[in-house]
Amino acid sequence: MAELPPPPEGLVLTHFIVSDDVERSKRFYTEVLGGRVVFGPVPVNVALANSWIVINAGGGPTDDKPTVTLETPPDPDRVSSFLNIRVRDIDAVYAEWSARGAQFLTPPKQHQYEKRCYIRDPDGHLIEVGQTTDPDGDWYPDHWPPITRAGDG
Repeated sequence: MAELPPPPEGLVLTHFIVSDDVERSKRFYTEVLGGRVVFGPVPVNVALANSWIVINAGGGPTDDKPTVTLETPPDPDRVSSFLNIRVRDIDAVYAEWSARGAQFLTPPKQHQYEKRCYIRDPDGHLIEVGQTTDPDGDWYPDHWPPITRAGDG
């Protein structure tokens, strides 16, 4: 397994997903979204573009989070956070991921400065997929490190 690279300037952001079936979720994030496993089997870390998804089973409180229980979303239509993926060509990504089994809530919809749509992973976690359509270009600050966006060839 590949090791995670050292964090630039002391920070690497990962998204932790609680799953009822870690293997099933791993297949979704690798086979449907195109990530690659960098650590596993449980928890499994999937490298996806310029970030990582950590997938693990839920569980009860621990000594460092004594009142917290990790579980999959009890109601997938009520969320407090979601993964946001930016792509260069949302129509191509929509077609590719749909062919791989992703079930989008709607086709991509045009909004003021972006075109976007949403999917859910197998445990009900919401994922936004969007493309900037601002005529002045993507809003990516010059001082940020280079990125690889999903859908780039």
